[in-house]
Amino acid sequence: MSSAVQEHTAGGVRSFDKLFIGGHWVQPANDERIEVVSPITEEVIASVPAASPADMDAAVAAARKAFDEGPWPRMAAAERAAALRRVAEEVGRRIPAMEASFTAEIGAPEIISKAFHANAAAIWDDAATLAGTVVLEEVRSLPDGGTATIVREPVGVAAVIIPWNGPVATASLKIAPALASGCTVVLKPAPEGPVSVLLLAEALEAAGLPEGVISVLPGGREVGEHLVRHPDVDKVSFTGSTAAGRRIMQLCGERIARLTLELGGKSAAIVLPDADMASVAQTVTFAGIGNSGQVCAALTRLVVPRDRQEEVVEGVKAVMESVKVGDPRDEGVMIGPLAAERQRDRVEGYIRTGLEEGARLVTGGGRPDGLDTGWYVQPTLFADVDNSMRIAQEEIFGPVIVVIPYDTVDDAVRIANDSPYGLSGAVFTADAELGESVARRVRTGHINDNDWGMCVTQPFGGFKQSGLGREGGLEGISAFLETKMIQGI
Repeated sequence: MSSAVQEHTAGGVRSFDKLFIGGHWVQPANDERIEVVSPITEEVIASVPAASPADMDAAVAAARKAFDEGPWPRMAAAERAAALRRVAEEVGRRIPAMEASFTAEIGAPEIISKAFHANAAAIWDDAATLAGTVVLEEVRSLPDGGTATIVREPVGVAAVIIPWNGPVATASLKIAPALASGCTVVLKPAPEGPVSVLLLAEALEAAGLPEGVISVLPGGREVGEHLVRHPDVDKVSFTGSTAAGRRIMQLCGERIARLTLELGGKSAAIVLPDADMASVAQTVTFAGIGNSGQVCAALTRLVVPRDRQEEVVEGVKAVMESVKVGDPRDEGVMIGPLAAERQRDRVEGYIRTGLEEGARLVTGGGRPDGLDTGWYVQPTLFADVDNSMRIAQEEIFGPVIVVIPYDTVDDAVRIANDSPYGLSGAVFTADAELGESVARRVRTGHINDNDWGMCVTQPFGGFKQSGLGREGGLEGISAFLETKMIQGI
């Protein structure tokens, strides 16, 4: 057990009294703490140190020294890959504790927590495999008969900032490729769900990475901005809201820092007239409200044939009303609470907006009966939605799905693309050729055929205001590399 553990508290969620800086658990620079409130009970279940600017400075200094002077960037790719496999093993050992913590901190049901943390272990293994396949050096012939050596080098010190809705998996999707490339990393998890990420820090410690290579410091927005502004940070990788991403992009622009952004979404499921509507209803419902809709790539706009709208609406309504909502630790519960009270307020505000805009409320729209404690919202379905409505244009980040009717396939594609976002999507049809044709016309970074899901070993990211760059696969590692040309050697 790590020396960082302070005590066991409500629900078995552990508190921490130290920060993980440069591979060591150290006392924070001040006494400020983050109290972790469970969205299930509305009670404080754990406490961790809140990183200060001084703590961030210490972490960046450790990362800078490790990158400039340490062995990690200079190791052979195979050596780094071996270290990443050790991390994968250590993550695997801690998955039960991470799952329990994540459920208590964020309110995710068991099925969601298991999927997220299985993905985390897979990400580390995949990064280890890919580390040896990236071409880091090649010789090219020049038109004048000479040669140029193309070298791909780690970008340097990487600042990684993640949200609360899937912190261990999201952190892994960034840290693993950054480390595989030879970068050193400072990770700032969100204050709403820090405990599971500090368990990840224990896994990183146990894997025995060199001094200074990795730090994990929970904190709020101000300390995050301090990290982004730090002159010794070469690359920033951020996942979160588009509004926060816009701010980070401004800060990085001040000093031309490298940047990857994975931001919001308002993804469309295009249902073509020949689709199996019963099957579609089952898939799109859980793709829209899984994890209480707190998924950036959720399918929250159903674009359906006008003459089959009621069939889709009735199918989705039936699935929504069959889903058990409640304490995510209880057997059979599929939808838990929203992660924070302000999040519930935000979702309820959008539901009111939908009614004011004239959308038809089909089911949900309130708080579940008998759940007076905890930040719950009923799975909610709107029909007869115009794509210009706010509930169709803005990311709600809650268990709310809108149904938008269309008249022609061209109309459906236009509606899907009429969005400031372009993160995910899906096309449902029995005609494989037509489905591929429609998918190619949708301006989004990821789109499924007759299904929905996120593959963590392939490039993931968004068009438009859904972000910049890609994570996962070779593209994820490439995001942490700089290209140098050495001519005439």
